[in-house]
Amino acid sequence: MLSGATTAAFFAASVMLALVPGPDNMFVLMHAAVHGARAGLLVVLGLCTGLLFHTAAVALGLAALLAASTTGFAVIKTLGAVYLLWLAWMSWQAPAGLGSGPSVPVLGARQTYLRGVLMNISNPKVALFFLAFLPQFAQPAAGPVGIQIVQLGAVFMVATLLTFGAIAMLAGRLGQRLHTSPKATRLLNRVAGAVFVVLALRLGLGA
Repeated sequence: MLSGATTAAFFAASVMLALVPGPDNMFVLMHAAVHGARAGLLVVLGLCTGLLFHTAAVALGLAALLAASTTGFAVIKTLGAVYLLWLAWMSWQAPAGLGSGPSVPVLGARQTYLRGVLMNISNPKVALFFLAFLPQFAQPAAGPVGIQIVQLGAVFMVATLLTFGAIAMLAGRLGQRLHTSPKATRLLNRVAGAVFVVLALRLGLGA
């Protein structure tokens, strides 16, 4: 079992890392701004679900295998970049204004949640980050390392949920104000599309 001091230190480090601008929190910010705070929170839940996959990968040693497989790493990165480019296209084509009629696409809760899951799982850098980050806080003398990794992953998910949740709420409120203007909505959609393109390039090019 992890000590209280180790858990507290890891939680603080996780919150700080969650606040550093990166693909996941930018994804949450833009999604909440465009689709609302509720959609942003659903994306956050999806991202946290994806962290379950990466935590299990590190605990079982799968992340180390992925790091050793150049082809597998490249394939997953490419799929993730393609997915982000598709989201960029959808944002670019989105109509301006929430009241444009029945043709306006409305994301369902399940679809929004799955976007978060896919965004997280399709980024192999998260698995490699967990592989480098989580073991630093594990203490072999405190018990099985695999169990400690699972505990650390759970703490990281709580930190992510709280931090990204706050980002989603703030971005959702800002987006709600902007949606009262069709021009502002169109600009917001364009910005979201540009952000997704940048994230896709960062992921695909390994930046």
